[in-house]
Amino acid sequence: MIEITEHTRNVLLEVAKKKKIYVEGNFLKLLKAPKGDKEFEEYLTVCKDKDSTARKKRLSVTKQVQSQNKELEKAAEENEQLLLDLQVALDEAKEAEREAQKLRDEAVEDLDMLQKRTQFELIGLIVKVALIIIIGVGVTTTLLYSVAMLAGEDTTLLGNAWSNMFGILLTNSFSIIGTIMGVKYATEKSE
Repeated sequence: MIEITEHTRNVLLEVAKKKKIYVEGNFLKLLKAPKGDKEFEEYLTVCKDKDSTARKKRLSVTKQVQSQNKELEKAAEENEQLLLDLQVALDEAKEAEREAQKLRDEAVEDLDMLQKRTQFELIGLIVKVALIIIIGVGVTTTLLYSVAMLAGEDTTLLGNAWSNMFGILLTNSFSIIGTIMGVKYATEKSE
């Protein structure tokens, strides 16, 4: 224990009265009041009370800070987990988008193939009908011309009609084939 001199005692009491500053901490444990000095004993009691209160406040603040640090660490872990979950969800969404794009491309390709097949079948049907008509008209005209020749009738007019008919049929058949090829070429270029 440290015994306090009269001068030190007076300085400590004066600082406490004027500036409200008291001795605190472990140094307070070493101070001893001179025997019979009630005023300095009261001063030391006040110092001990203030020191105890200050320690309690510091301990409370320390506990609060530690508690907040634990909460912050927990929140940081939760945030990290949320970020990981978000990254997984983002990756899954990108994969789903790629899959949807792939399915869309397949559907477009299937639709395109169906349209081409339908066009091809339509073109084939048009060609068949045109050929049947051309062959039918040609055969019919030839039969009429042949019957007229066998019957001994004048075939001059019928011969010219027969010749014109075959010219028209030949021209129309080339026109139909050209139109079909043009449509096919135009649909291939539009892709």
